[in-house]
Amino acid sequence: MKKRDILGIYFSGTGNSKYCLEVLLRSLDDNAVSLSIEDVGVTEAIKNASFIIFSYPIQFSCLPKIVTDFIHENACLWENKQFFFIATMGLFSGDGSGVAARLMKKYHAQILGGLHLKMPDSICDEKILKHSKKIIEAATKKILDASQSIQAGKYPQEGLGFFSHSLGLLGQRFYFSHKTKNYSRKLKINKEKCIGCGTCIPVCPMHNLKLENKKAVSLNQCTMCYRCINLCPQQAITLLGKIVKKQYHLKDYL
Repeated sequence: MKKRDILGIYFSGTGNSKYCLEVLLRSLDDNAVSLSIEDVGVTEAIKNASFIIFSYPIQFSCLPKIVTDFIHENACLWENKQFFFIATMGLFSGDGSGVAARLMKKYHAQILGGLHLKMPDSICDEKILKHSKKIIEAATKKILDASQSIQAGKYPQEGLGFFSHSLGLLGQRFYFSHKTKNYSRKLKINKEKCIGCGTCIPVCPMHNLKLENKKAVSLNQCTMCYRCINLCPQQAITLLGKIVKKQYHLKDYL
């Protein structure tokens, strides 16, 4: 693996997946570039790359809909590209790297490995799983250990085997895959709390929010990234739960 060949791409709702990718990239090559799948120049960068590290969060042991669509919409780009996947999660996924790997294989990509990383949960309107600096420290150590293995030519294989596939399927996906099959229509905005500040609008990767009569409204195209919910200064937006319990900001734990 030549250092100049590494490209990092990511989808990150609240910063976890971006953070994990950039820690790995810095440990492999300080000059490696990371781009969001939302960036204008990402497809051109992919065309010119041979080895790609793809980082994303897992939802119900599934890919976020925006990530699935990105892979399908750019099918012509993946042939013969070498991939290493980073899947971030609040608790468990089973085959977080495998769900993307199987899609990429259909488009003739070469899968080198995968890494699963627990990070603080960004779901802030349901029972909080874990928010702790120690979680990030443990993830960072795991990334650096993986980097040493990669540099030695031994790629971690987390989430890629049949057993992992079964865990992902039976653990969550069999029961909850409908939640990520389509974009969600369940984003809720409390009109009494909303002050029409517009903070939520530019951060949405789906352009799903707009102001109407000085209040934010949803266009029913939510990919459940939780950016707007964690950033709303009035805690007026919810998705899975009914009230915001504690907003998550990665910078508070670094």
